[in-house]
Amino acid sequence: MQNQLGKLEQNIGYVFTDRQLLLQALTHKSFSNEQSEFVPHNERLEFLGDAVLELVISDWVFCHYPDIPEGGLTRIRAEVVSEKGLSRIARQLQIGSVMRLGKGEQQSGGSDKSSLLADALEALLGAIYRDSGFVAVGPVVERAFRAAIEESAILRYGSDYKTCLQERLQGHYGILPEYLLAQVSGLDHERTFTMEVYFDGKLLGKGSGRSKKSSEQKAAAAALDHPLLREI
Repeated sequence: MQNQLGKLEQNIGYVFTDRQLLLQALTHKSFSNEQSEFVPHNERLEFLGDAVLELVISDWVFCHYPDIPEGGLTRIRAEVVSEKGLSRIARQLQIGSVMRLGKGEQQSGGSDKSSLLADALEALLGAIYRDSGFVAVGPVVERAFRAAIEESAILRYGSDYKTCLQERLQGHYGILPEYLLAQVSGLDHERTFTMEVYFDGKLLGKGSGRSKKSSEQKAAAAALDHPLLREI
């Protein structure tokens, strides 16, 4: 068991000071219920890890995707921290091989159940937080979740928001978006441009920046979060 725990620590890139926290994170309630003496299970750590994970992911997407509006960031986060997203990462980290389950859960394939894997991953992050604080969780989350975040962002928004918007509208409707300069403000050396993007006469989004080009990118990012685009 110790070798398996060591392998998990290698996979997540973190070594626990308190191994009991690690064991608790991997202990399902069904295992605890079968013991003659109380053994802490992972439900409380899962509660904590859920909050920690949401904050780390929120901070990461906020910093790395400055042009994506709030609604888009929320959707990326929701996709990544869904049961499906969490269980996929848990499988990559091989958490199921070291989970402590009751006999019934073991026999019913609990070590590969998406719900149990997702819960264990959140509990694991909660355990890291309890072991070393918030600063230790960030690198673990980034290492484990970065690919999933980038995949979700590119799938929804592309690496170039204007190109992504154009391809979606042209491919689905056969019509190109139109960008219009809505406002110019500020002093000559500190101009702020506000661009609006329209599709078939409908305002899809607007964005402001120090150049028309950056403003168009922000307007396109906002447009990709419009209900009309979510259906495509």
